[in-house]
Amino acid sequence: MANRLRSATTVGVLLVSVLALTLLFGNTGERIALQMCVNVAAVVALAVYCGNTGNVSFGHGAFMTIGAYLSGILTMPTALQGSALPQLPKFLAGHELTVLVALPFVATAGLGVAILTGFAIARLKEASAAIATLGLLIIVHSIAVSAREITRGSQTFYGVPRITDTLFVLSAAVIFILIARAYRESRWGFFARAVRDDEDAATALGIVPFRARFIAWCLSGAMATVAGALQGHVLGAFSPASFYLSLVFAQIVMMIVGGMSSVGGAVVGVIAVTMLQNSVRNLEGGFSVAGFVLPEVFGLTTVALGLAILLIIWLRPQGIVGMFELGPEADSGVLRKFSRRSEPASNSAPVGDEQLVVSGLSKSFAGVTAVNDISLSVPTGQITGLIGPNGAGKSTLINLMTRQYNADAGRTHMGMADFTHLPRHAVIRRGVARSFQNLRLFHGLTAFENVLVAAFATGHTRRTAEAIALRELTAFDLADIAGMQAEKLPYGARKRLEITRALAQDPTMLLLDEPAAGMNPAETEDLASRLDAVGRNRNIGILLIDHDLRFVNRLADRIVVMNRGHKIAEGTPKEVRTNAHVIEAYIGWGRTAQTAISKPITV
Repeated sequence: MANRLRSATTVGVLLVSVLALTLLFGNTGERIALQMCVNVAAVVALAVYCGNTGNVSFGHGAFMTIGAYLSGILTMPTALQGSALPQLPKFLAGHELTVLVALPFVATAGLGVAILTGFAIARLKEASAAIATLGLLIIVHSIAVSAREITRGSQTFYGVPRITDTLFVLSAAVIFILIARAYRESRWGFFARAVRDDEDAATALGIVPFRARFIAWCLSGAMATVAGALQGHVLGAFSPASFYLSLVFAQIVMMIVGGMSSVGGAVVGVIAVTMLQNSVRNLEGGFSVAGFVLPEVFGLTTVALGLAILLIIWLRPQGIVGMFELGPEADSGVLRKFSRRSEPASNSAPVGDEQLVVSGLSKSFAGVTAVNDISLSVPTGQITGLIGPNGAGKSTLINLMTRQYNADAGRTHMGMADFTHLPRHAVIRRGVARSFQNLRLFHGLTAFENVLVAAFATGHTRRTAEAIALRELTAFDLADIAGMQAEKLPYGARKRLEITRALAQDPTMLLLDEPAAGMNPAETEDLASRLDAVGRNRNIGILLIDHDLRFVNRLADRIVVMNRGHKIAEGTPKEVRTNAHVIEAYIGWGRTAQTAISKPITV
């Protein structure tokens, strides 16, 4: 319900803006509204990729170029086409379609180009991706200028049937908004946003970053091609320069000003910048203020756009709308409705049925050995502690087990499944979930969405994924704050949320890297009770790293001790705390082992 209301709110903002322009400014307002709707379609298409992946694209001007010229050729009257484009290839000539009939062909062509280019661009992120998309824009612009028999080169391309019906373009913009909202709330939209916020954490959930970015790029490219066709038909005559850097810059400003992380932000950005552009454009011819006459200033609109984006980045980096959509967010009352159909916690396996086995793992960094020939096993239905001083190699060992790092030697396996050559995203498919030493939440998602994306990554339907998410949030007392943005949660709640997210994938093995770090004694005690219940009731095998010896001692059935990359002890908590090597590693010979565990010690 909340998602439908947010979509309706975004559409409503656009409708009100178009109606206000038309009623207040007559024909001039209608022309502004017409162009604004085209810009909404283009910027929403841009935001499908940029907002969900976090990568800025300059290449969408290339898709718009393709769309404008292809639609122009397909809809151009045959008689005019013969004189304007006498050397046009035969497969493009003589179609004379209506705009509405031509748009599916335009979208298909855009999708094809997006697929071809996406194989490279979707492997990149941040600055590398931006540079690659700029290269795409330059290439397509150069082709458009040089392919005179198809585009008339740098000369004006004329004879394109014009769109003057605001309702037609408004309908297209509304459809674009609904498509973008549906994608954003789909599993692939969640995957793209998870990769945007933390690629390593998303990969640990089983999400393939390349695939998530590729789908966003392809959908965005196809939409941008249609937006380019609409732009071409609104202009009626254009050249390659009409879709080059000035247009791309203006659309990026619109997206960032409104907020690139949401569809509503894209719409608000277009409206705000459109008003700014038209206000400043009226001043370019010169104006007077309090008797002072200011001369004509060419390019004042571009200057205004530059100032707008600088002010937004300085004063409100997330844009006018911010991270979330226009309209109501899901509150705890709405979320509690899901809990009535909450999925029961699964029992992965009988005690001792499966074991996660590490055999001779070793890893060195620049000649420094971090892990040296470590072997251990983690059975289901038990909690295995892994302790050691700082720098002992504990986190490195978990990173090797989950393929975050490639091991120099040794292997990890569970049953017949050998992890040695598995890609990182495939580890969860063998039933191994993990948390990280440093919090790795998806800060742009709510607590509920953080857990939902994990359930989606396991392959569940939306209904089941929502129920699983509420099951786990309720189990860790997070249901009442499930609608809060993850980065705004209290620290203890964020630590519990990361564990909750891992449990939403119903793992057979759960690897927890310092889950109690930074918690106060009450929070640590509460977490210990919850982990104990999880391990016993679900028959999950847990490998627990922590520096709080009392915390580990209370929970662990067996404890493995590491120091300087080596395993120095293994056994029951009683056996470990009386082991001479452990005493020496932790407190030296001047104190007894009993003193070391009589109170929490942070090493």
